[in-house]
This record gives sequence, C-alpha cells and structure tokens, in this order.
Amino acid sequence: MTYSAQHLSQEPLRADVDTQAGWTVLEFGTPWCPHCLGAQPLIEAALGPRADIRHLKVEDGPGRPLGRSYRVKLWPTLVLLRDGQEVARVVRPTDGASMAAMLAALPTP
Repeated sequence: MTYSAQHLSQEPLRADVDTQAGWTVLEFGTPWCPHCLGAQPLIEAALGPRADIRHLKVEDGPGRPLGRSYRVKLWPTLVLLRDGQEVARVVRPTDGASMAAMLAALPTP
C-alpha cells in the first residue's frame, strides 16, 4: 500500500498495529487541521512511490486511544513502525528533508 489520502473510517486497535509485519507509517491528524492539510503534498511525495510501506491515516482527537497510546500531541504526527515497533517519527513536517530523515531507516526501494 502506498500513500492514502483518506482517513480510516475506524481507527485500528493498538494490538493490531503492534502485530503488523513489515513497514507501516501511522499518520495522526484530522481532515480539517491546517497543518495536516499543508503537509499532505510532502507526505504524498515521500510515501507515494513506496509500495513497501503501509500508510494508515488515523483521525485523532480527544479520547482516541490509538493516538494517546503513541503520545501524540501535535498534528500531523507520523510514526514509522517496523513489525509494530516504532523506529522514527516526525511531527508537523514542513519540508521534504524532515520526511526523508524519518524514512532514512528504510531500505532503498
């Protein structure tokens, strides 16, 4: 799976995320957040060509357990996971370099 433009209709359970094999990027934010909207071109450019990365766009907010379990405080927050374990994260990316730094842990496609 590559870049996903739409938020999931229901957030996954933390137990399900922890057991996913391979590379996953969890993107926490909302459809109305100006920071989230502004970061979408950067996120799409970084993840779009990467078919080896699962991208889960999770709508976050008060009382949402998945975001709280990752201690998300600002949107967007992107968490890179390998086999369910956090490898890197970026908060409010504003340039391609911040996305590249997060993805530096990945093998070259």
